[in-house]
Amino acid sequence: MTSATDRPDGVFRDAWGIPHLRAGSARALARLQGLVTARDRAWQLEVERHRARGTSASFLGPEALSWDRFVRRARLDDTARRCFATLEERDPETADWVRSYVDGVNEGLDGTSAPEFTRVGLAPGRWEPWTPLAVWLSTHILFAGFPAKLWREEAVRHLGEGAVGLFATDGPATSGSNGWLVGGERTRTGQAVIAGDPHRFIEDPGVYQQIRLACDEFDVVGLAVPGVPGIAHFGHTGTVAWAITNAMADYQDLYRERLRRTGAGVEALGPDGSWRRVARHTELVRVAGEETAEVEVLETERGPVIAGGPEGLDDGTPLALALRYPPRVTGDLGFGALLPLLRARRVADVDRAFDVWAEPVNVVQAADTEGGLLHRVAGRVPVRSEANRTRLVPAWEPGHEWTGWHEMPRAGLIDGIAVMANQRGPAAPLGIEFAPPHRADRIRELLAERREWSASDMPAIHMDTYLASAAPLLDHLADLDELSEQAREVRDRLLRWDRRMDAGSQEAARFAALRGALVRRLAAEPAFAALTAPPAYPEVLLPWLALLPRIGFALEHLLRAEELYGIDRAALVRASLEEVAGQPAAHWGDTHRLAPWRALPDPSYEAPALSGDHDCVLCTSAVPGWTDLAARGPAARYVWDLARREDSRWVVPHGACGHPDSPHHHDQLPLWLTGELAPVVTDWAQLKKESDV
Repeated sequence: MTSATDRPDGVFRDAWGIPHLRAGSARALARLQGLVTARDRAWQLEVERHRARGTSASFLGPEALSWDRFVRRARLDDTARRCFATLEERDPETADWVRSYVDGVNEGLDGTSAPEFTRVGLAPGRWEPWTPLAVWLSTHILFAGFPAKLWREEAVRHLGEGAVGLFATDGPATSGSNGWLVGGERTRTGQAVIAGDPHRFIEDPGVYQQIRLACDEFDVVGLAVPGVPGIAHFGHTGTVAWAITNAMADYQDLYRERLRRTGAGVEALGPDGSWRRVARHTELVRVAGEETAEVEVLETERGPVIAGGPEGLDDGTPLALALRYPPRVTGDLGFGALLPLLRARRVADVDRAFDVWAEPVNVVQAADTEGGLLHRVAGRVPVRSEANRTRLVPAWEPGHEWTGWHEMPRAGLIDGIAVMANQRGPAAPLGIEFAPPHRADRIRELLAERREWSASDMPAIHMDTYLASAAPLLDHLADLDELSEQAREVRDRLLRWDRRMDAGSQEAARFAALRGALVRRLAAEPAFAALTAPPAYPEVLLPWLALLPRIGFALEHLLRAEELYGIDRAALVRASLEEVAGQPAAHWGDTHRLAPWRALPDPSYEAPALSGDHDCVLCTSAVPGWTDLAARGPAARYVWDLARREDSRWVVPHGACGHPDSPHHHDQLPLWLTGELAPVVTDWAQLKKESDV
């Protein structure tokens, strides 16, 4: 590491506008990180602050009200306050470090000129010391997909127990990632390479911030979450690097509650048969253009009530649901890992840091320059009954309590590699639903094609478009007879297709159209009619209960099942093929386009064409049967080279800066679309100094 005297403190930028920050201490560096993030991402930070507090409808309007209600009822901001208080008590150094970051954010927001504030008539607000924790919570509260338990409840009620496995798959709102570790025995340099891409909803500005954090103690490059200090998920210190994927663990429970109003308030029936007082208060949610909404906030001994209440759901269903999630129970969000990660020098340091990780539960891969390797699960998963893990459980019956915490599993490398793509792996004992194995199997298959790899070889794996999950539908096609001439021609072309979902492929477009038509026909079958109208759960939870996406993402299982509720699948495939055969030819990229989320719509946005699909390594996820537009995909790509950090590479979907008029607002998009990566610059002499500390 270059000495402090050789490298003046301040803000530096590379050719892509990526901030490289240097300060004399970790505390001063945290302030600088907050300051620069506020300058680059002011609007994004304020949107996230309001979303974490449940106040976003005040300027985004009624479409944001469901989210705000959920955040208030789930008590995210209050949980963040509790977790920060715990941090102050147990780890005052980290608490002070977080405060410094917040000081920098507030300083940067004071001078912001982001045009979005003028557009909605909003002035930047003040961040509190716990706001970064609240942002982390709101970003990840749905990561484990607890609303899937609502779906399973409905599926079992209407279709029977077998429906749980039949529809078990990486669902419509689940976040995932690809990640692979190649040990030194399989690289040209003799040092490990870690590569991958986190799959999340693509946002503009992006959910990851490329950044470099350097002080007298450490010098780390990585992907930060705007609004949160340090580098939690993907980092390279020069001597050790780490990356994560979603472990798909189940660590949140939903309890049915029996509630009643009394003269003194609200009571809940507990497992000991007694009625106990429920914490209750009301909050007002301002809604732009509409009247202020009132929210009743209830919390039982199990947790906050996120749906229903003493009177049931809005449709009269007599149900109240309490959410139990680890940070609310423990008052610990795992922020104690953040400083030790920055200070890590070898794998053992990363391992110890992740021992205190809480949420979300991740699979971690790490390697160091001394040959150390790590492949483990990190986070908190409660020990409780099997029923808790799969369905809603009654709060008034004993046997559904949390009784401890699972020990986090570990795994090794096989033939010098480790691959995690949200499939069943080391986290299998901790979860219920995992991603299909196709992405992980394909990455292993590609890595098996040669013995030696380098960092420069990895982008080709990032961009692989082979769709293994196409097989069941193509098998059904092969068995069809009595087809029109047009349908036979389309069938024969699809059977000869290389199964690559390339933007320029007509066969990929035909397959996607056929798949979509079949999903719609299946969803219209009388066997599934009862699942078309779920109970009146809060709107924010409804994506997990929507029938069409559920069928779309479980299509492989539905086609391979020995019997499917008496449905004639061959007839549906035939009818779908005839429907598609009569349509004009197109290319996959004509309809498969990037649709990022923005807090404020941009009418000038032109969606670029995409290759890939949900089960490709290039995981650009549309919703089969609903839309070909991709709202999810690689929120970043990275290659960490342990031989030479300067040979590492990275890219984000848009750019380093959130300001629309910045040259670095969307300058990485062409790289991201073609699979190219920007260099990780480590030579301070190649950077342009922007300002002093």
